[in-house]
Amino acid sequence: MSKPKHPPKLTTSAGAPVADNQNSISAGERGPLLLQDYQLLEKLAHQNRERIPERTVHAKGWGAHGTLKITADIAKYTCAKVLQPNTETPILIRFSTVAGELGAADAERDVRGFSIKCYTEEGNWDLVGNNTPVFFVRDPYKFPDFIHSQKRHPRTNLRSATAMWDFWSLSPESIHQVTILFSDRGLPVAPMFMNGYGSHTFSLWNKKGERYWVKFHCKTRQGHKHYTNAESMEVIGGSRETYQEALYGAIEAGNYPQWTLQLQIMTEQQAQTTNYDPFDLTKVWPHNEFPMLEVGVLELNRNPDNYFAEIEQAAFSPSNVVPGISFSPDKMLQARIFSYADAHRHRLGTHYESLPINAPRCPVHHYHKDGEMNAHGSQSGNPDAYYEPNSFNGPVQDDHAKEPPLKLSGNADRYDHRKGNDDYSQARMLFLLFDDGQKQRLYSNIADAMAGVPEEIIKRQLAHFKQVHPDYAAGIKAALKAAGS
Repeated sequence: MSKPKHPPKLTTSAGAPVADNQNSISAGERGPLLLQDYQLLEKLAHQNRERIPERTVHAKGWGAHGTLKITADIAKYTCAKVLQPNTETPILIRFSTVAGELGAADAERDVRGFSIKCYTEEGNWDLVGNNTPVFFVRDPYKFPDFIHSQKRHPRTNLRSATAMWDFWSLSPESIHQVTILFSDRGLPVAPMFMNGYGSHTFSLWNKKGERYWVKFHCKTRQGHKHYTNAESMEVIGGSRETYQEALYGAIEAGNYPQWTLQLQIMTEQQAQTTNYDPFDLTKVWPHNEFPMLEVGVLELNRNPDNYFAEIEQAAFSPSNVVPGISFSPDKMLQARIFSYADAHRHRLGTHYESLPINAPRCPVHHYHKDGEMNAHGSQSGNPDAYYEPNSFNGPVQDDHAKEPPLKLSGNADRYDHRKGNDDYSQARMLFLLFDDGQKQRLYSNIADAMAGVPEEIIKRQLAHFKQVHPDYAAGIKAALKAAGS
């Protein structure tokens, strides 16, 4: 670590030089302190305000800077400049656990967040997903309930296996994600050794105004490495910060992690003929029907200089799209478009996107006014243009950014998202891909997680496993018996 020859002079936050940063001002050597010691008050007041609210979900995270390089020509699918061949875009990626709090151990079994911010010439594009291609619920109305079941019990202030399995056993749509979570891939060794997925169905549109549905996949180039439950307990006993150590250490050593960006493309016509809802977050698109298209490479090659400023304050939202990339009827995506940005407004402040780590690298012009953290005043480019329309040459809409209309149909109603839905077939296909060793570890992991859960909830959940495959339920029963549950 290099040091400057002449260190800078210490100042107050207002820029005045500090003469003594070791001793408080007191009335005599043994006397009380004086209220006029503003430097003391300033240090204490700032320390009291060093923490901001942690994320309700994805609180514990690790991240770094890098690049996205596009190698394929997919102009027929999208006009997004960030996805054109030979483009290279600066990015920030933050990995996280879903349920873990800021003090949680890194090597705990949990779904991992995988969020990418691309600083494009057309604005920021955020791909906010997980290390799994599906999720536990398909209707956002149930998302707060699901998260409550993963957090601390209000009476015991402890994580509750009963709450988790009670929710899952009453929500059969969760079984696909539960199977992934308790498989080998549910506990990656470090961020570099797992895939990332946009998870949702998004859309692309081209210069002709044609829309395509798309799934984003980031496939690790480091290979998959996972812990067993026993290995993770041993690792946590040695360090609770293993992901941070591994990611930071690899980049510092010049071993830059990489992922291959792949897409699955579906036409609007194909979406009308699938025997499953292609906008359902609990479902995947079969690769044999919609093959992977290799598009580019993501690489992380620079650690943050300040974790708090660049990772803790990083704010990702699926609402951040650019021309050529857009949304879909995916219900969970539609809700996240609001909820993520709103969470940042609460946690970081009204103008959270003006923080350096969140600020676009392209010119920004808008009419948002005042509020906390407004460090720039008006961003219309003219103080007289603080509303729109105006006669003072303020920013105007760009018709070239208009996307084609989203074709929707149906009557507004509260539709039963479970009625007629097949929640077991895709979980069955995944289960049948596992070899005997993977199945045994799956049974054991689930049995461990069911310790102390009431028998009636276990029976209800076993009925779901049986509908996936009889061997699935039988294997878990045997593992529960062996564990004495």
